[in-house]
Amino acid sequence: MDALTRRRFLLASGVTGAGALAAGSLGLGFYELLKKSNGAPTAHHDPKLVLVTLYGGNDGLNTVVPYADPAYHSARPELAYAPEEALHLDDALGLNPALPGLKRLWDEKRLAIVLGVGYPKPDRSHFRSMDIWQSASPTGPVNTGWIGRWLDGTKAPVETAVSFEPVLPPLLVGRTRVGACVSYRGLTVPSWINAETVAALGHGEQGEPAMQARAAAAYADLISMERVVREAGNVSHAPDAGDAPEAPATGTGGDSALAAQLALVTRCVEAGVPTRVYSVSLGGFDTHASERVGQEYLFRQLDAAMTDFVTRMARTEAGRRVVVVVYSEFGRRVRANASDGTDHGTAGPVLVLGAGVTGGFYGEQPSLTDLDDGDLKATVDFREVFGTVLDSVLQADPAQYIDGYKGVSLPFIPPS
Repeated sequence: MDALTRRRFLLASGVTGAGALAAGSLGLGFYELLKKSNGAPTAHHDPKLVLVTLYGGNDGLNTVVPYADPAYHSARPELAYAPEEALHLDDALGLNPALPGLKRLWDEKRLAIVLGVGYPKPDRSHFRSMDIWQSASPTGPVNTGWIGRWLDGTKAPVETAVSFEPVLPPLLVGRTRVGACVSYRGLTVPSWINAETVAALGHGEQGEPAMQARAAAAYADLISMERVVREAGNVSHAPDAGDAPEAPATGTGGDSALAAQLALVTRCVEAGVPTRVYSVSLGGFDTHASERVGQEYLFRQLDAAMTDFVTRMARTEAGRRVVVVVYSEFGRRVRANASDGTDHGTAGPVLVLGAGVTGGFYGEQPSLTDLDDGDLKATVDFREVFGTVLDSVLQADPAQYIDGYKGVSLPFIPPS
Protein backbone atom coordinates (compact mmCIF):
# COMPACT_ATOMS: atom_id res chain seq x y z
CA MET A 1 0.00 0.00 0.00
CA ASP A 2 1.22 3.50 -0.81
CA ALA A 3 2.87 4.94 2.32
CA LEU A 4 1.11 8.30 1.93
CA THR A 5 -2.30 6.59 1.69
CA ARG A 6 -1.49 4.53 4.74
CA ARG A 7 -0.44 7.56 6.75
CA ARG A 8 -3.61 9.43 5.76
CA PHE A 9 -5.67 6.48 6.95
CA LEU A 10 -3.85 6.37 10.28
CA LEU A 11 -4.24 10.12 10.75
CA ALA A 12 -7.97 9.88 10.04
CA SER A 13 -8.22 6.99 12.49
CA GLY A 14 -6.47 8.86 15.28
CA VAL A 15 -3.65 6.36 15.74
CA THR A 16 -0.75 8.74 15.33
CA GLY A 17 0.68 10.89 18.06
CA ALA A 18 -1.26 10.53 21.31
CA GLY A 19 -3.61 8.00 19.74
CA ALA A 20 -0.73 5.75 18.83
CA LEU A 21 0.68 6.09 22.32
CA ALA A 22 -2.63 5.02 23.86
CA ALA A 23 -3.00 2.06 21.53
CA GLY A 24 0.61 1.05 21.89
CA SER A 25 1.07 1.36 25.62
CA LEU A 26 -2.04 -0.24 27.10
CA GLY A 27 -3.27 -2.14 24.07
CA LEU A 28 -1.80 -5.56 23.41
CA GLY A 29 -2.90 -7.33 20.25
CA PHE A 30 -4.52 -10.72 20.75
CA TYR A 31 -2.16 -12.51 18.37
CA GLU A 32 0.74 -10.69 19.97
CA LEU A 33 -0.52 -12.06 23.30
CA LEU A 34 -0.75 -15.61 21.92
CA LYS A 35 2.83 -15.38 20.67
CA LYS A 36 3.96 -14.84 24.26
CA SER A 37 3.30 -18.53 24.96
CA ASN A 38 6.34 -19.76 23.01
CA GLY A 39 5.28 -23.24 24.03
CA ALA A 40 6.72 -22.61 27.50
CA PRO A 41 5.82 -25.63 29.66
CA THR A 42 6.01 -23.60 32.90
CA ALA A 43 3.04 -21.54 31.74
CA HIS A 44 0.83 -24.61 32.17
CA HIS A 45 1.79 -25.03 35.81
CA ASP A 46 1.22 -21.49 37.08
CA PRO A 47 -2.24 -21.03 38.62
CA LYS A 48 -4.42 -18.49 36.82
CA LEU A 49 -6.98 -16.08 38.23
CA VAL A 50 -10.08 -14.90 36.35
CA LEU A 51 -11.86 -11.94 37.96
CA VAL A 52 -15.47 -11.47 36.86
CA THR A 53 -16.93 -8.07 37.77
CA LEU A 54 -20.72 -7.72 37.84
CA TYR A 55 -21.17 -3.97 37.40
CA GLY A 56 -24.17 -2.16 38.81
CA GLY A 57 -24.57 -3.76 42.24
CA ASN A 58 -25.90 -7.31 42.04
CA ASP A 59 -28.76 -8.20 44.42
CA GLY A 60 -27.17 -10.89 46.57
CA LEU A 61 -30.40 -11.82 48.32
CA ASN A 62 -31.92 -12.89 45.02
CA THR A 63 -28.69 -14.61 44.01
CA VAL A 64 -28.17 -16.77 47.07
CA VAL A 65 -31.78 -16.87 48.23
CA PRO A 66 -32.63 -17.19 51.97
CA TYR A 67 -35.81 -18.99 51.00
CA ALA A 68 -36.53 -20.33 54.50
CA ASP A 69 -36.33 -16.93 56.23
CA PRO A 70 -39.76 -15.29 56.83
CA ALA A 71 -38.05 -11.88 56.99
CA TYR A 72 -36.94 -12.29 53.35
CA HIS A 73 -40.49 -12.87 52.13
CA SER A 74 -41.87 -10.08 54.33
CA ALA A 75 -39.36 -7.49 53.08
CA ARG A 76 -39.90 -8.14 49.36
CA PRO A 77 -43.22 -9.95 48.83
CA GLU A 78 -43.25 -9.40 45.04
CA LEU A 79 -39.54 -10.06 44.48
CA ALA A 80 -38.91 -12.95 46.85
CA TYR A 81 -38.57 -16.44 45.41
CA ALA A 82 -40.83 -19.05 46.92
CA PRO A 83 -39.09 -22.03 48.55
CA GLU A 84 -40.11 -24.29 45.67
CA GLU A 85 -38.58 -21.88 43.10
CA ALA A 86 -35.11 -21.62 44.65
CA LEU A 87 -32.47 -24.23 43.77
CA HIS A 88 -31.81 -25.57 47.26
CA LEU A 89 -28.20 -25.63 48.48
CA ASP A 90 -29.11 -26.55 52.04
CA ASP A 91 -32.16 -26.23 54.28
CA ALA A 92 -31.93 -22.42 54.39
CA LEU A 93 -30.28 -21.10 51.23
CA GLY A 94 -30.75 -21.71 47.50
CA LEU A 95 -29.61 -20.32 44.18
CA ASN A 96 -31.71 -18.15 41.88
CA PRO A 97 -33.71 -20.43 39.53
CA ALA A 98 -31.91 -18.86 36.53
CA LEU A 99 -28.62 -20.43 37.72
CA PRO A 100 -29.04 -24.19 37.16
CA GLY A 101 -25.51 -24.59 35.79
CA LEU A 102 -24.02 -23.07 38.93
CA LYS A 103 -26.19 -25.42 40.97
CA ARG A 104 -24.61 -28.35 39.11
CA LEU A 105 -21.14 -26.98 39.88
CA TRP A 106 -22.18 -26.66 43.53
CA ASP A 107 -23.25 -30.31 43.57
CA GLU A 108 -19.86 -31.21 42.06
CA LYS A 109 -18.05 -29.23 44.82
CA ARG A 110 -16.60 -26.82 42.28
CA LEU A 111 -18.44 -23.73 43.55
CA ALA A 112 -17.63 -21.94 46.80
CA ILE A 113 -19.91 -19.18 48.05
CA VAL A 114 -18.51 -16.60 50.46
CA LEU A 115 -21.49 -15.07 52.28
CA GLY A 116 -21.95 -11.52 53.47
CA VAL A 117 -18.85 -9.96 51.89
CA GLY A 118 -18.38 -6.21 52.25
CA TYR A 119 -16.12 -3.53 53.68
CA PRO A 120 -16.25 -1.10 56.63
CA LYS A 121 -18.34 2.07 56.32
CA PRO A 122 -20.03 1.12 53.03
CA ASP A 123 -20.37 3.68 50.25
CA ARG A 124 -23.49 3.40 48.08
CA SER A 125 -22.01 5.23 45.09
CA HIS A 126 -21.39 2.83 42.21
CA PHE A 127 -18.14 4.47 41.28
CA ARG A 128 -16.66 4.97 44.74
CA SER A 129 -17.69 1.48 45.85
CA MET A 130 -16.20 -0.14 42.74
CA ASP A 131 -13.05 1.90 43.27
CA ILE A 132 -12.87 0.48 46.80
CA TRP A 133 -13.29 -3.10 45.55
CA GLN A 134 -10.74 -2.75 42.77
CA SER A 135 -8.17 -0.92 44.88
CA ALA A 136 -8.86 -3.05 48.01
CA SER A 137 -8.52 0.17 49.98
CA PRO A 138 -11.68 1.09 51.93
CA THR A 139 -10.02 3.78 54.06
CA GLY A 140 -9.25 6.32 51.35
CA PRO A 141 -8.82 6.80 47.59
CA VAL A 142 -5.68 5.35 46.04
CA ASN A 143 -4.61 5.38 42.41
CA THR A 144 -3.54 1.74 42.13
CA GLY A 145 -5.43 -1.54 41.99
CA TRP A 146 -4.57 -4.52 44.19
CA ILE A 147 -3.54 -6.54 41.13
CA GLY A 148 -1.62 -3.50 39.85
CA ARG A 149 0.38 -3.36 43.09
CA TRP A 150 1.15 -7.05 42.70
CA LEU A 151 2.38 -6.34 39.16
CA ASP A 152 4.61 -3.61 40.61
CA GLY A 153 5.97 -5.87 43.32
CA THR A 154 6.81 -8.69 40.92
CA LYS A 155 8.09 -6.37 38.17
CA ALA A 156 5.75 -8.22 35.85
CA PRO A 157 5.67 -7.77 32.06
CA VAL A 158 2.52 -6.30 30.52
CA GLU A 159 1.06 -9.66 29.47
CA THR A 160 0.95 -10.88 33.10
CA ALA A 161 -2.50 -9.31 33.62
CA VAL A 162 -4.97 -8.85 30.77
CA SER A 163 -8.43 -7.32 30.57
CA PHE A 164 -10.75 -8.47 27.79
CA GLU A 165 -13.03 -5.49 28.47
CA PRO A 166 -13.34 -2.38 26.29
CA VAL A 167 -11.58 -0.25 28.93
CA LEU A 168 -8.69 -1.17 31.22
CA PRO A 169 -10.09 -1.44 34.78
CA PRO A 170 -8.27 0.37 37.63
CA LEU A 171 -7.82 -3.08 39.16
CA LEU A 172 -4.86 -3.74 36.83
CA VAL A 173 -3.10 -0.38 37.24
CA GLY A 174 0.04 -0.08 39.36
CA ARG A 175 2.53 2.72 39.89
CA THR A 176 5.22 1.29 37.63
CA ARG A 177 3.42 -1.58 35.91
CA VAL A 178 0.07 -1.90 34.19
CA GLY A 179 -1.91 -4.75 32.69
CA ALA A 180 -2.94 -4.98 29.05
CA CYS A 181 -6.35 -4.22 27.55
CA VAL A 182 -7.40 -6.49 24.67
CA SER A 183 -10.98 -5.83 23.57
CA TYR A 184 -12.90 -8.87 22.31
CA ARG A 185 -15.05 -6.77 19.98
CA GLY A 186 -12.84 -6.82 16.92
CA LEU A 187 -12.96 -4.17 14.21
CA THR A 188 -16.17 -3.63 12.23
CA VAL A 189 -15.47 -2.08 8.85
CA PRO A 190 -18.02 -0.37 6.58
CA SER A 191 -19.34 -2.40 3.67
CA TRP A 192 -17.50 -0.20 1.19
CA ILE A 193 -14.08 -1.02 2.72
CA ASN A 194 -12.43 -4.32 1.96
CA ALA A 195 -11.28 -6.09 5.16
CA GLU A 196 -8.15 -7.41 3.44
CA THR A 197 -7.18 -3.85 2.55
CA VAL A 198 -7.47 -2.76 6.14
CA ALA A 199 -5.52 -5.83 7.28
CA ALA A 200 -2.72 -4.79 4.95
CA LEU A 201 -2.35 -1.63 7.01
CA GLY A 202 -0.90 -3.77 9.74
CA HIS A 203 2.30 -4.31 7.78
CA GLY A 204 4.99 -1.93 8.95
CA GLU A 205 6.49 0.77 6.76
CA GLN A 206 10.21 1.42 6.80
CA GLY A 207 11.23 4.31 9.03
CA GLU A 208 7.87 4.94 10.72
CA PRO A 209 7.72 5.57 14.51
CA ALA A 210 7.49 2.40 16.58
CA MET A 211 4.30 3.46 18.37
CA GLN A 212 2.57 4.23 15.08
CA ALA A 213 3.60 0.86 13.68
CA ARG A 214 2.25 -0.94 16.73
CA ALA A 215 -1.03 0.97 16.66
CA ALA A 216 -1.48 0.24 12.97
CA ALA A 217 -0.78 -3.44 13.54
CA ALA A 218 -3.77 -3.52 15.87
CA TYR A 219 -6.10 -3.16 12.88
CA ALA A 220 -5.14 -6.51 11.38
CA ASP A 221 -5.41 -8.05 14.83
CA LEU A 222 -8.91 -6.67 15.44
CA ILE A 223 -10.27 -7.85 12.10
CA SER A 224 -9.34 -11.42 13.03
CA MET A 225 -10.88 -11.22 16.50
CA GLU A 226 -14.40 -12.32 15.59
CA ARG A 227 -13.10 -15.50 13.95
CA VAL A 228 -10.98 -16.28 17.02
CA VAL A 229 -13.97 -15.94 19.32
CA ARG A 230 -16.04 -18.26 17.12
CA GLU A 231 -13.26 -20.86 17.12
CA ALA A 232 -13.14 -20.84 20.90
CA GLY A 233 -16.64 -22.27 20.79
CA ASN A 234 -18.25 -20.65 23.82
CA VAL A 235 -20.20 -17.77 22.32
CA SER A 236 -22.89 -19.96 20.76
CA HIS A 237 -24.04 -21.01 24.22
CA ALA A 238 -25.18 -17.54 25.24
CA PRO A 239 -28.95 -17.27 25.71
CA ASP A 240 -31.07 -15.95 22.90
CA ALA A 241 -31.68 -12.23 23.27
CA GLY A 242 -35.29 -12.91 22.42
CA ASP A 243 -35.79 -14.81 25.66
CA ALA A 244 -36.37 -11.59 27.61
CA PRO A 245 -35.97 -7.84 27.24
CA GLU A 246 -32.35 -6.79 27.55
CA ALA A 247 -31.48 -5.02 30.78
CA PRO A 248 -31.12 -1.29 30.09
CA ALA A 249 -27.69 0.29 30.08
CA THR A 250 -27.04 2.13 33.33
CA GLY A 251 -23.68 3.78 32.79
CA THR A 252 -22.21 1.86 35.72
CA GLY A 253 -19.65 -0.03 33.64
CA GLY A 254 -19.20 -3.59 32.49
CA ASP A 255 -19.90 -5.27 29.21
CA SER A 256 -22.71 -7.35 27.76
CA ALA A 257 -20.88 -10.34 26.28
CA LEU A 258 -19.27 -12.35 29.05
CA ALA A 259 -19.13 -15.52 26.94
CA ALA A 260 -17.10 -13.75 24.25
CA GLN A 261 -14.59 -12.50 26.80
CA LEU A 262 -14.25 -15.92 28.40
CA ALA A 263 -13.74 -17.43 24.95
CA LEU A 264 -10.54 -15.44 24.67
CA VAL A 265 -9.46 -16.46 28.17
CA THR A 266 -10.01 -20.08 27.11
CA ARG A 267 -7.86 -19.65 24.03
CA CYS A 268 -5.05 -18.09 26.06
CA VAL A 269 -5.10 -20.70 28.84
CA GLU A 270 -5.10 -23.59 26.38
CA ALA A 271 -2.31 -22.00 24.33
CA GLY A 272 -0.10 -21.64 27.41
CA VAL A 273 0.02 -17.84 27.41
CA PRO A 274 1.90 -16.76 30.58
CA THR A 275 -0.88 -14.40 31.70
CA ARG A 276 -1.66 -14.98 35.39
CA VAL A 277 -4.68 -12.70 35.83
CA TYR A 278 -7.62 -12.10 33.47
CA SER A 279 -10.33 -9.48 34.00
CA VAL A 280 -13.77 -9.80 32.37
CA SER A 281 -17.14 -8.26 33.15
CA LEU A 282 -20.90 -8.26 32.80
CA GLY A 283 -22.86 -5.05 33.31
CA GLY A 284 -26.47 -4.08 33.93
CA PHE A 285 -27.07 -5.12 37.57
CA ASP A 286 -28.43 -1.75 38.75
CA THR A 287 -31.91 -3.22 39.19
CA HIS A 288 -33.97 -0.34 40.60
CA ALA A 289 -37.06 -1.49 38.67
CA SER A 290 -38.49 -4.76 37.31
CA GLU A 291 -35.65 -6.64 38.95
CA ARG A 292 -36.82 -10.18 38.36
CA VAL A 293 -36.90 -9.80 34.59
CA GLY A 294 -33.61 -7.92 34.34
CA GLN A 295 -31.61 -9.95 36.83
CA GLU A 296 -32.80 -13.30 35.50
CA TYR A 297 -31.88 -12.23 31.97
CA LEU A 298 -28.36 -11.40 33.14
CA PHE A 299 -28.14 -14.55 35.23
CA ARG A 300 -28.91 -16.73 32.22
CA GLN A 301 -25.89 -15.17 30.50
CA LEU A 302 -23.74 -15.56 33.59
CA ASP A 303 -24.84 -19.15 34.15
CA ALA A 304 -24.22 -20.30 30.58
CA ALA A 305 -20.87 -18.54 30.27
CA MET A 306 -19.51 -19.59 33.64
CA THR A 307 -20.58 -23.23 33.52
CA ASP A 308 -19.27 -23.68 29.99
CA PHE A 309 -15.98 -22.07 30.95
CA VAL A 310 -15.44 -24.01 34.19
CA THR A 311 -16.42 -27.28 32.49
CA ARG A 312 -14.00 -26.71 29.62
CA MET A 313 -11.20 -25.68 31.98
CA ALA A 314 -11.56 -28.98 33.84
CA ARG A 315 -10.47 -30.89 30.71
CA THR A 316 -6.82 -29.80 30.78
CA GLU A 317 -4.04 -29.60 33.34
CA ALA A 318 -3.68 -25.86 32.76
CA GLY A 319 -7.43 -25.32 33.04
CA ARG A 320 -7.67 -27.19 36.32
CA ARG A 321 -5.41 -24.57 37.86
CA VAL A 322 -7.75 -21.71 36.93
CA VAL A 323 -9.69 -20.05 39.75
CA VAL A 324 -12.64 -17.76 38.97
CA VAL A 325 -13.87 -15.07 41.38
CA VAL A 326 -17.22 -13.33 40.75
CA TYR A 327 -18.03 -10.14 42.66
CA SER A 328 -20.04 -6.90 42.47
CA GLU A 329 -19.52 -3.46 44.02
CA PHE A 330 -22.34 -3.88 46.54
CA GLY A 331 -25.55 -5.77 47.19
CA ARG A 332 -29.03 -4.24 47.35
CA ARG A 333 -31.34 -3.07 50.11
CA VAL A 334 -33.21 -5.78 51.99
CA ARG A 335 -36.60 -4.20 51.41
CA ALA A 336 -37.94 -3.90 47.86
CA ASN A 337 -38.83 -0.46 46.51
CA ALA A 338 -42.10 0.62 44.90
CA SER A 339 -40.90 -0.21 41.38
CA ASP A 340 -40.48 -3.98 41.82
CA GLY A 341 -36.76 -3.44 42.28
CA THR A 342 -34.17 -2.81 44.96
CA ASP A 343 -31.92 0.14 45.72
CA HIS A 344 -28.22 0.35 46.52
CA GLY A 345 -27.21 -1.68 49.54
CA THR A 346 -24.13 -3.19 51.13
CA ALA A 347 -22.90 -6.77 51.58
CA GLY A 348 -23.38 -9.63 49.12
CA PRO A 349 -22.01 -13.06 48.18
CA VAL A 350 -18.78 -13.65 46.28
CA LEU A 351 -18.61 -16.77 44.08
CA VAL A 352 -15.38 -18.76 43.66
CA LEU A 353 -15.30 -21.47 40.99
CA GLY A 354 -12.90 -23.98 39.51
CA ALA A 355 -11.72 -27.56 39.49
CA GLY A 356 -9.31 -26.83 42.34
CA VAL A 357 -11.84 -25.01 44.52
CA THR A 358 -13.18 -26.58 47.71
CA GLY A 359 -16.90 -26.02 47.27
CA GLY A 360 -19.32 -25.03 50.01
CA PHE A 361 -20.31 -22.04 52.11
CA TYR A 362 -17.77 -19.74 53.75
CA GLY A 363 -18.59 -16.94 56.13
CA GLU A 364 -21.99 -16.33 57.68
CA GLN A 365 -25.26 -15.32 56.06
CA PRO A 366 -26.11 -11.80 57.32
CA SER A 367 -29.21 -11.38 59.47
CA LEU A 368 -32.29 -9.94 57.76
CA THR A 369 -33.60 -8.48 61.02
CA ASP A 370 -30.43 -7.11 62.63
CA LEU A 371 -29.79 -4.41 60.03
CA ASP A 372 -27.77 -1.21 59.70
CA ASP A 373 -30.33 1.43 58.65
CA GLY A 374 -32.11 -1.15 56.52
CA ASP A 375 -28.95 -2.70 55.08
CA LEU A 376 -27.14 -5.97 55.68
CA LYS A 377 -24.15 -6.01 58.02
CA ALA A 378 -21.12 -7.58 56.35
CA THR A 379 -19.82 -10.74 58.02
CA VAL A 380 -16.67 -11.15 55.86
CA ASP A 381 -14.21 -8.38 54.98
CA PHE A 382 -13.56 -8.38 51.23
CA ARG A 383 -9.83 -8.17 51.91
CA GLU A 384 -10.01 -11.70 53.31
CA VAL A 385 -11.26 -12.94 49.93
CA PHE A 386 -8.67 -11.09 47.88
CA GLY A 387 -5.94 -11.94 50.38
CA THR A 388 -6.76 -15.62 50.05
CA VAL A 389 -6.55 -15.32 46.26
CA LEU A 390 -3.19 -13.53 46.40
CA ASP A 391 -1.81 -16.18 48.72
CA SER A 392 -3.28 -19.32 47.15
CA VAL A 393 -3.37 -18.44 43.44
CA LEU A 394 -0.66 -15.83 42.91
CA GLN A 395 1.70 -17.09 45.65
CA ALA A 396 2.11 -13.61 47.08
CA ASP A 397 2.09 -12.14 50.58
CA PRO A 398 -1.32 -10.42 50.89
CA ALA A 399 -0.07 -7.97 53.51
CA GLN A 400 2.39 -6.57 50.96
CA TYR A 401 -0.37 -5.53 48.57
CA ILE A 402 -3.54 -5.06 50.64
CA ASP A 403 -3.53 -2.37 53.31
CA GLY A 404 -5.33 -3.47 56.47
CA TYR A 405 -5.15 -7.18 55.68
CA LYS A 406 -5.40 -9.04 58.99
CA GLY A 407 -3.99 -12.38 57.97
CA VAL A 408 -7.33 -14.18 57.72
CA SER A 409 -7.33 -16.83 54.98
CA LEU A 410 -10.47 -18.57 53.78
CA PRO A 411 -9.95 -22.26 52.89
CA PHE A 412 -11.89 -22.27 49.61
CA ILE A 413 -8.59 -22.98 47.78
CA PRO A 414 -6.53 -25.81 49.30
CA PRO A 415 -2.76 -25.36 49.64
CA SER A 416 -0.86 -26.46 46.54
